[in-house]
Amino acid sequence: MAGLEELITVVGVKQACVALNVPRASFYRRKGFDFSSVVAPSAKQAPARSLVPEERAAVLACLHEERFQDSSPAAVYATMLDEGQYHCSIRTMYRILEHEGETRERRDQVTHPVYRKPELLATGPNRLWSWDITKLLGPAKWTYFYLYVILDVFSRYVVGWMVADGESAVLATRLIGDTCAKQEIQPGQLTIHADNGSSMKSKPPAFLMADLGVTKTHSRPHVSDDNPYSESHFKTLKYRPGFPERFGSIQDARAFCQDFFGWYNEDHRHSGLGLLAPAVVHYGLATAAIAQRCQVLDAAYLAHPERFVRKPPQPPPAPTEVWINKPKLTPENNTQ
Repeated sequence: MAGLEELITVVGVKQACVALNVPRASFYRRKGFDFSSVVAPSAKQAPARSLVPEERAAVLACLHEERFQDSSPAAVYATMLDEGQYHCSIRTMYRILEHEGETRERRDQVTHPVYRKPELLATGPNRLWSWDITKLLGPAKWTYFYLYVILDVFSRYVVGWMVADGESAVLATRLIGDTCAKQEIQPGQLTIHADNGSSMKSKPPAFLMADLGVTKTHSRPHVSDDNPYSESHFKTLKYRPGFPERFGSIQDARAFCQDFFGWYNEDHRHSGLGLLAPAVVHYGLATAAIAQRCQVLDAAYLAHPERFVRKPPQPPPAPTEVWINKPKLTPENNTQ
């Protein structure tokens, strides 16, 4: 250990222990060593090719010249070369600026403001509607028909739809007005939710809804899942067997949609509705339908109880509430 102690005074503890293959823990456990004799190793020498302080100051002064205040280091480098001067490389200029805290993103970055998340609750039919427009491919390339659909969020019942040859706020206003009249909507009863399309945010539908006493809400910009029920409905439409790649005419599109919406409202067993059809939930027939299913399952259980291991079978329940962006439980609202 005597040789180790002598070496420590020259190169430090870590380097000495490594050089002599001695664990530092063994050295530190020894008693009586005078640590005051340990001299810190000399500071790391700067590379021979690095700039001296005077040269760094000259580069920084050059970068600070008024004529270069809007120029990048690459532009300064090229200009100085054209003038017959060379201070350092472009990368070194960046290092000097970074050391001085003078590097940052110089472009104006687009930042979206924080929008409030729509949190909408439906506890029954005709309380919350969602509407949207989707394109249907026409007979030739770049030709489209436009399908307008108004969907009841609670029952998933399509309360109104229309196929047109264009997207128009006037047509949307007419559809909303006719649908509200057909469903006998009263002032203060309904909220209509939509995304941020031009027809959705235009003035004619907004004025109509204000006159009818209907509340309107919109999805957050740049957020695609704030209108999930309309998007899911369009997926059901376009993945339906028999949905054509293109429609030959607007009459073909209307005929297909007539059949589809009849099936969807009356016959489609919706997984979000306890496998009930939207019309059953929308017109208040869910309780009777579930009671009838319970009778069938009770009879099946009485006939073969051994086939049901844990408990008697129960039909899936109908929804009691449906949310768009259900709030997350927090300690504050969980205690209320």
